[in-house]
Amino acid sequence: MDATPPPVGLAIKLEPLVTRVLAPNASAYTFTGTQTHLVGQRDLAVIDPGPADDAHHAALLRAIRGRPVRAILITHHHRDHSPGARRLAAETGAPIIGSAPFAIHDDEPRADAAFDPDYAPDRVLAEGERVGGDGWTLEAIATPGHTSNHLAFALPETKALFSGDHVMGWATSVVSPPDGDMGDYMASLEKLLARDDRVYYPCHGLEIDRPQRLVRGMLGHRKQREGQIMRLLGEEARTIPAMVEKMYVGLDHRLRGAAERSVLAHLIDLARRGLVRDEGDCWSVAAA
Repeated sequence: MDATPPPVGLAIKLEPLVTRVLAPNASAYTFTGTQTHLVGQRDLAVIDPGPADDAHHAALLRAIRGRPVRAILITHHHRDHSPGARRLAAETGAPIIGSAPFAIHDDEPRADAAFDPDYAPDRVLAEGERVGGDGWTLEAIATPGHTSNHLAFALPETKALFSGDHVMGWATSVVSPPDGDMGDYMASLEKLLARDDRVYYPCHGLEIDRPQRLVRGMLGHRKQREGQIMRLLGEEARTIPAMVEKMYVGLDHRLRGAAERSVLAHLIDLARRGLVRDEGDCWSVAAA
């Protein structure tokens, strides 16, 4: 697989039914930017139209080339994924379909991308529900964890999976409580591991052509993090920043907040299983 980042705004055909367009929103959290995928040939679905950005909107219209858009599909409503849907829907007449809307109440600092407060889908897809067009079908696969409403979309005609932010082609996903849930995230990874998809097309990073191998590695990585937490707390009670200092040596300072939120997600999951306890400022191993 070519490791060269795709050029921004250019429609790149990945296979006969799939075209990718990269948005100009590169950052420490989005890597080279959000990737919108167009599915179909004579008519289309647009998956995650990205941020409300004029240049990206124009690039999508060039890629669509006047063809009918049957659906605008949303994996989850972070602001680098769903805001572009409203303008695209207004111009194409396509319905916005996909993940469920919700209001999150969280006064704590957030490390992941902010939610799109104006996201209002015309139709919410449940597990296994499908939308389709001329020669293509997209099936909703519930993959909560990164967010509680995250969906992936399977393309059975070619055994491809649009994995959103659940499985990315450059880093593990941020799991940020209270909406992000590590237990759900791990269960969703196990769910994908049991599938036989040929390739994943994530919203960040290049396509993943050995997806089961990557998912197996991601599960192992998260279990390793869990083991690190248990060892550190076995030595003494610690704060989350102190754990991050030990666990993420050489971490880019811009990603420290994300690391702290992921450690918190692990701790909440471990506490739910009766293995650790929250002592206010510190966490410790639960009494036997």
